[in-house]
Amino acid sequence: MRLLVLGGTRFVGRAVVAEAVGRGWEVTALNRGLSGSLPGAVRTLTGDRTSYDGLKAALGDESWDLVVDTWSGAPSAVADAAELLAGRTDRYGYVSSRSVYTWPMTPGAGEDASVVEADPEAGETAYPVDKRGGELAALKAYGPHRVLLARAGLILGPYEDVGRLPWWLDRISRGGRVVAPGDPGRPLQYVDARDLAAWLLDGLEAGRSGAVDTISRPGHTTTQALLTACVAATGSQAELVWVPESDIEAVGAEPWTQLPCWVPRSGELAGLMESDTSRAAATGLRCRPVEETVQDTWAWLRRDGMPPMKPGRPANGLPPELEQALLARVGA
Repeated sequence: MRLLVLGGTRFVGRAVVAEAVGRGWEVTALNRGLSGSLPGAVRTLTGDRTSYDGLKAALGDESWDLVVDTWSGAPSAVADAAELLAGRTDRYGYVSSRSVYTWPMTPGAGEDASVVEADPEAGETAYPVDKRGGELAALKAYGPHRVLLARAGLILGPYEDVGRLPWWLDRISRGGRVVAPGDPGRPLQYVDARDLAAWLLDGLEAGRSGAVDTISRPGHTTTQALLTACVAATGSQAELVWVPESDIEAVGAEPWTQLPCWVPRSGELAGLMESDTSRAAATGLRCRPVEETVQDTWAWLRRDGMPPMKPGRPANGLPPELEQALLARVGA
Protein backbone atom coordinates (compact mmCIF):
# COMPACT_ATOMS: atom_id res chain seq x y z
CA MET A 1 0.00 0.00 0.00
CA ARG A 2 1.40 3.40 -1.00
CA LEU A 3 0.56 6.13 1.51
CA LEU A 4 1.11 9.88 1.33
CA VAL A 5 1.01 11.70 4.66
CA LEU A 6 0.69 15.47 4.52
CA GLY A 7 2.87 16.47 7.46
CA GLY A 8 3.89 13.42 9.44
CA THR A 9 6.40 14.82 11.91
CA ARG A 10 4.10 15.89 14.77
CA PHE A 11 1.81 13.94 17.12
CA VAL A 12 -1.06 12.37 15.12
CA GLY A 13 0.74 12.60 11.79
CA ARG A 14 3.78 10.99 13.36
CA ALA A 15 1.61 8.20 14.76
CA VAL A 16 0.12 7.59 11.31
CA VAL A 17 3.58 7.36 9.75
CA ALA A 18 4.81 4.96 12.45
CA GLU A 19 1.73 2.74 12.09
CA ALA A 20 2.05 2.60 8.31
CA VAL A 21 5.77 1.81 8.45
CA GLY A 22 5.03 -0.95 10.95
CA ARG A 23 2.62 -2.47 8.43
CA GLY A 24 5.30 -2.53 5.77
CA TRP A 25 3.60 0.13 3.66
CA GLU A 26 5.46 2.41 1.28
CA VAL A 27 5.25 5.79 3.01
CA THR A 28 5.91 9.26 1.68
CA ALA A 29 5.60 12.35 3.87
CA LEU A 30 5.28 15.88 2.53
CA ASN A 31 6.20 18.72 4.88
CA ARG A 32 8.32 21.85 5.14
CA GLY A 33 11.14 20.03 6.91
CA LEU A 34 11.16 22.51 9.79
CA SER A 35 10.34 20.27 12.77
CA GLY A 36 10.42 16.69 13.92
CA SER A 37 11.96 13.69 12.26
CA LEU A 38 10.81 10.68 10.28
CA PRO A 39 11.80 6.99 10.30
CA GLY A 40 14.49 6.11 7.80
CA ALA A 41 12.05 4.03 5.78
CA VAL A 42 9.97 7.11 4.96
CA ARG A 43 10.62 9.12 1.81
CA THR A 44 10.29 12.88 2.32
CA LEU A 45 9.00 15.50 -0.07
CA THR A 46 9.78 19.06 0.96
CA GLY A 47 7.26 21.75 0.21
CA ASP A 48 5.00 24.43 1.68
CA ARG A 49 1.37 23.38 1.36
CA THR A 50 0.15 26.94 1.99
CA SER A 51 1.42 27.77 -1.51
CA TYR A 52 -0.52 26.11 -4.31
CA ASP A 53 2.40 26.33 -6.73
CA GLY A 54 4.85 25.12 -4.09
CA LEU A 55 2.64 22.16 -3.22
CA LYS A 56 2.14 21.29 -6.88
CA ALA A 57 5.88 21.34 -7.50
CA ALA A 58 6.60 19.18 -4.43
CA LEU A 59 4.05 16.54 -5.43
CA GLY A 60 5.31 16.33 -8.99
CA ASP A 61 3.40 13.80 -11.06
CA GLU A 62 3.50 10.94 -8.53
CA SER A 63 0.53 8.86 -7.44
CA TRP A 64 -0.39 7.01 -4.25
CA ASP A 65 -3.15 4.73 -3.04
CA LEU A 66 -4.11 6.69 0.08
CA VAL A 67 -3.66 10.15 1.56
CA VAL A 68 -3.81 11.15 5.24
CA ASP A 69 -4.13 14.81 6.17
CA THR A 70 -4.09 16.24 9.72
CA TRP A 71 -4.19 19.94 8.75
CA SER A 72 -5.90 22.31 11.20
CA GLY A 73 -5.32 25.69 9.58
CA ALA A 74 -6.92 27.37 6.59
CA PRO A 75 -9.39 25.11 4.73
CA SER A 76 -7.99 26.45 1.46
CA ALA A 77 -4.82 24.41 2.09
CA VAL A 78 -6.90 21.22 2.25
CA ALA A 79 -8.77 22.32 -0.87
CA ASP A 80 -5.51 22.77 -2.78
CA ALA A 81 -4.11 19.40 -1.68
CA ALA A 82 -7.34 17.54 -2.40
CA GLU A 83 -7.69 19.13 -5.81
CA LEU A 84 -4.14 18.19 -6.78
CA LEU A 85 -4.41 14.63 -5.46
CA ALA A 86 -7.98 13.56 -6.26
CA GLY A 87 -7.10 12.28 -9.72
CA ARG A 88 -4.08 10.23 -8.65
CA THR A 89 -5.06 8.73 -5.30
CA ASP A 90 -7.95 6.48 -4.34
CA ARG A 91 -8.99 7.71 -0.92
CA TYR A 92 -8.47 10.68 1.42
CA GLY A 93 -8.37 10.41 5.20
CA TYR A 94 -8.81 13.67 7.06
CA VAL A 95 -8.24 13.95 10.80
CA SER A 96 -10.97 16.37 11.80
CA SER A 97 -12.40 17.15 15.23
CA ARG A 98 -15.59 16.90 17.25
CA SER A 99 -15.21 20.67 17.50
CA VAL A 100 -17.05 20.88 14.16
CA TYR A 101 -20.36 20.36 15.98
CA THR A 102 -22.39 23.40 16.97
CA TRP A 103 -21.87 24.55 20.55
CA PRO A 104 -22.73 23.43 23.13
CA MET A 105 -22.39 19.73 22.33
CA THR A 106 -25.42 17.72 23.38
CA PRO A 107 -24.60 14.84 25.76
CA GLY A 108 -25.20 11.55 24.00
CA ALA A 109 -25.02 13.05 20.51
CA GLY A 110 -23.24 11.39 17.63
CA GLU A 111 -22.28 12.07 14.05
CA ASP A 112 -25.76 13.28 13.09
CA ALA A 113 -25.51 16.36 15.32
CA SER A 114 -25.55 19.76 13.61
CA VAL A 115 -22.21 21.18 12.48
CA VAL A 116 -20.88 24.72 12.11
CA GLU A 117 -21.09 26.52 8.81
CA ALA A 118 -17.82 26.76 6.91
CA ASP A 119 -16.27 27.59 3.53
CA PRO A 120 -13.87 25.05 1.99
CA GLU A 121 -11.97 27.84 0.24
CA ALA A 122 -11.57 30.10 3.27
CA GLY A 123 -8.43 31.29 4.96
CA GLU A 124 -7.69 30.52 8.59
CA THR A 125 -10.34 31.72 11.06
CA ALA A 126 -11.35 29.68 14.12
CA TYR A 127 -10.49 26.05 14.85
CA PRO A 128 -14.03 24.56 14.58
CA VAL A 129 -14.75 26.43 11.35
CA ASP A 130 -11.35 25.57 9.91
CA LYS A 131 -11.79 21.86 10.60
CA ARG A 132 -15.28 21.82 9.11
CA GLY A 133 -13.98 23.75 6.11
CA GLY A 134 -11.26 21.13 5.70
CA GLU A 135 -13.89 18.39 5.72
CA LEU A 136 -15.88 20.17 3.04
CA ALA A 137 -12.78 20.73 0.92
CA ALA A 138 -11.91 17.03 0.93
CA LEU A 139 -15.51 16.04 0.19
CA LYS A 140 -15.75 18.51 -2.68
CA ALA A 141 -12.66 17.14 -4.42
CA TYR A 142 -13.09 13.42 -3.75
CA GLY A 143 -16.82 12.98 -3.26
CA PRO A 144 -18.46 11.48 -0.17
CA HIS A 145 -17.57 7.86 -0.94
CA ARG A 146 -13.81 8.42 -1.10
CA VAL A 147 -13.31 10.43 2.10
CA LEU A 148 -13.02 9.13 5.66
CA LEU A 149 -13.39 11.84 8.30
CA ALA A 150 -11.97 11.04 11.72
CA ARG A 151 -13.70 13.44 14.08
CA ALA A 152 -11.40 12.99 17.03
CA GLY A 153 -12.05 14.27 20.52
CA LEU A 154 -9.37 14.49 23.20
CA ILE A 155 -6.18 12.94 21.77
CA LEU A 156 -3.45 11.76 24.14
CA GLY A 157 -0.28 9.71 23.88
CA PRO A 158 3.43 10.05 23.14
CA TYR A 159 4.54 13.15 21.21
CA GLU A 160 1.50 15.14 22.33
CA ASP A 161 2.20 18.76 21.41
CA VAL A 162 -0.92 20.29 22.98
CA GLY A 163 0.36 19.90 26.53
CA ARG A 164 -2.53 18.27 28.35
CA LEU A 165 -1.23 14.91 29.59
CA PRO A 166 2.38 16.22 29.59
CA TRP A 167 1.33 18.94 32.02
CA TRP A 168 -0.31 16.47 34.41
CA LEU A 169 2.71 14.19 34.30
CA ASP A 170 5.13 17.03 34.91
CA ARG A 171 3.09 18.46 37.77
CA ILE A 172 2.53 15.11 39.47
CA SER A 173 6.19 14.14 39.06
CA ARG A 174 7.12 17.13 41.25
CA GLY A 175 5.10 15.68 44.14
CA GLY A 176 3.25 17.43 46.94
CA ARG A 177 -0.45 18.01 47.09
CA VAL A 178 -1.97 18.15 43.64
CA VAL A 179 -5.43 19.46 42.80
CA ALA A 180 -7.55 16.63 41.40
CA PRO A 181 -10.71 18.11 39.86
CA GLY A 182 -14.31 17.22 40.65
CA ASP A 183 -15.72 13.73 41.04
CA PRO A 184 -13.03 11.02 40.90
CA GLY A 185 -15.42 8.79 38.98
CA ARG A 186 -16.11 11.36 36.26
CA PRO A 187 -16.05 9.46 32.95
CA LEU A 188 -13.28 10.45 30.55
CA GLN A 189 -13.38 9.95 26.79
CA TYR A 190 -10.19 10.19 24.76
CA VAL A 191 -8.24 8.38 22.06
CA ASP A 192 -4.57 7.47 22.02
CA ALA A 193 -3.01 8.90 18.84
CA ARG A 194 -1.67 5.44 17.99
CA ASP A 195 -5.14 3.88 18.21
CA LEU A 196 -6.54 6.71 16.08
CA ALA A 197 -3.84 6.07 13.48
CA ALA A 198 -4.52 2.33 13.38
CA TRP A 199 -8.26 2.89 13.00
CA LEU A 200 -7.77 5.44 10.23
CA LEU A 201 -5.45 3.25 8.16
CA ASP A 202 -7.69 0.22 8.68
CA GLY A 203 -10.68 2.23 7.51
CA LEU A 204 -8.98 3.64 4.44
CA GLU A 205 -7.67 0.24 3.42
CA ALA A 206 -11.14 -1.27 3.87
CA GLY A 207 -12.79 1.45 1.78
CA ARG A 208 -14.78 3.07 4.58
CA SER A 209 -16.09 6.61 4.20
CA GLY A 210 -18.08 9.23 6.06
CA ALA A 211 -17.69 10.94 9.41
CA VAL A 212 -16.90 8.99 12.57
CA ASP A 213 -16.41 10.32 16.10
CA THR A 214 -13.13 8.54 16.79
CA ILE A 215 -12.96 8.52 20.56
CA SER A 216 -13.37 5.93 23.29
CA ARG A 217 -16.71 4.83 24.63
CA PRO A 218 -18.17 6.85 27.53
CA GLY A 219 -16.51 5.64 30.70
CA HIS A 220 -13.55 3.98 29.00
CA THR A 221 -11.66 5.51 31.91
CA THR A 222 -12.16 8.13 34.63
CA THR A 223 -10.43 11.21 35.94
CA GLN A 224 -9.22 9.20 38.92
CA ALA A 225 -7.81 6.42 36.76
CA LEU A 226 -5.93 8.92 34.59
CA LEU A 227 -4.37 10.79 37.51
CA THR A 228 -3.64 7.63 39.49
CA ALA A 229 -1.85 6.28 36.43
CA CYS A 230 0.23 9.48 36.33
CA VAL A 231 1.26 8.93 39.96
CA ALA A 232 2.20 5.32 39.26
CA ALA A 233 4.09 6.06 36.04
CA THR A 234 6.18 8.84 37.54
CA GLY A 235 6.85 7.04 40.83
CA SER A 236 5.87 10.26 42.54
CA GLN A 237 4.86 10.75 46.17
CA ALA A 238 2.20 13.22 45.04
CA GLU A 239 -1.07 13.29 46.95
CA LEU A 240 -4.18 13.76 44.86
CA VAL A 241 -6.51 16.19 46.62
CA TRP A 242 -10.03 15.99 45.21
CA VAL A 243 -11.61 19.42 44.94
CA PRO A 244 -15.40 19.73 44.42
CA GLU A 245 -16.71 21.34 41.25
CA SER A 246 -18.30 24.12 43.30
CA ASP A 247 -14.91 25.19 44.66
CA ILE A 248 -13.33 25.07 41.22
CA GLU A 249 -16.07 27.34 39.90
CA ALA A 250 -15.81 29.69 42.89
CA VAL A 251 -12.08 30.22 42.38
CA GLY A 252 -12.49 30.67 38.63
CA ALA A 253 -10.23 27.82 37.52
CA GLU A 254 -11.04 26.89 33.93
CA PRO A 255 -12.00 23.33 33.02
CA TRP A 256 -10.28 21.75 30.01
CA THR A 257 -7.44 24.30 29.76
CA GLN A 258 -6.25 25.07 33.29
CA LEU A 259 -7.42 21.62 34.40
CA PRO A 260 -6.54 19.65 31.26
CA CYS A 261 -8.67 16.71 30.11
CA TRP A 262 -11.37 17.48 32.70
CA VAL A 263 -14.84 18.99 32.31
CA PRO A 264 -17.59 19.25 34.95
CA ARG A 265 -20.67 17.06 34.94
CA SER A 266 -22.98 19.95 34.08
CA GLY A 267 -22.82 23.05 31.92
CA GLU A 268 -21.91 23.63 28.31
CA LEU A 269 -18.73 21.53 28.45
CA ALA A 270 -20.40 18.36 29.75
CA GLY A 271 -21.05 16.94 26.28
CA LEU A 272 -17.32 16.69 25.59
CA MET A 273 -17.15 13.52 27.66
CA GLU A 274 -20.58 12.06 26.91
CA SER A 275 -20.71 11.44 23.18
CA ASP A 276 -22.17 8.38 21.46
CA THR A 277 -19.23 6.56 19.89
CA SER A 278 -21.01 3.40 18.79
CA ARG A 279 -20.09 4.06 15.15
CA ALA A 280 -16.39 4.18 16.03
CA ALA A 281 -16.62 0.89 17.92
CA ALA A 282 -18.59 -0.71 15.08
CA THR A 283 -15.91 0.31 12.58
CA GLY A 284 -13.09 -1.16 14.61
CA LEU A 285 -11.76 1.51 16.98
CA ARG A 286 -9.95 -0.21 19.83
CA CYS A 287 -8.66 1.90 22.69
CA ARG A 288 -5.79 0.70 24.83
CA PRO A 289 -5.90 0.99 28.65
CA VAL A 290 -5.24 4.46 30.05
CA GLU A 291 -2.31 3.10 32.06
CA GLU A 292 -0.49 2.20 28.83
CA THR A 293 -1.07 5.62 27.31
CA VAL A 294 0.20 7.34 30.45
CA GLN A 295 3.24 5.09 30.89
CA ASP A 296 4.31 5.48 27.27
CA THR A 297 3.83 9.25 27.36
CA TRP A 298 5.95 9.52 30.50
CA ALA A 299 8.67 7.35 28.95
CA TRP A 300 8.75 9.66 25.93
CA LEU A 301 8.92 12.78 28.11
CA ARG A 302 11.75 11.29 30.14
CA ARG A 303 13.64 10.52 26.95
CA ASP A 304 12.99 13.68 24.92
CA GLY A 305 11.84 16.31 27.43
CA MET A 306 8.83 18.61 27.17
CA PRO A 307 8.21 19.37 23.49
CA PRO A 308 7.46 22.76 21.94
CA MET A 309 3.72 23.22 22.09
CA LYS A 310 1.67 23.33 18.92
CA PRO A 311 1.63 26.90 17.58
CA GLY A 312 -1.55 28.88 18.13
CA ARG A 313 -2.83 26.79 21.03
CA PRO A 314 -3.35 28.30 24.51
CA ALA A 315 -1.07 27.07 27.28
CA ASN A 316 -2.53 24.29 29.40
CA GLY A 317 -2.16 23.83 33.14
CA LEU A 318 -3.20 25.25 36.49
CA PRO A 319 -1.27 28.36 37.59
CA PRO A 320 0.36 27.90 41.03
CA GLU A 321 -1.70 30.66 42.62
CA LEU A 322 -4.96 28.98 41.59
CA GLU A 323 -3.68 25.62 42.77
CA GLN A 324 -2.95 27.08 46.21
CA ALA A 325 -6.33 28.80 46.33
CA LEU A 326 -8.12 25.54 45.56
CA LEU A 327 -6.12 23.55 48.10
CA ALA A 328 -6.87 26.18 50.72
CA ARG A 329 -10.62 25.85 50.12
CA VAL A 330 -10.54 22.16 50.94
CA GLY A 331 -8.22 22.62 53.91
CA ALA A 332 -5.25 20.93 52.34
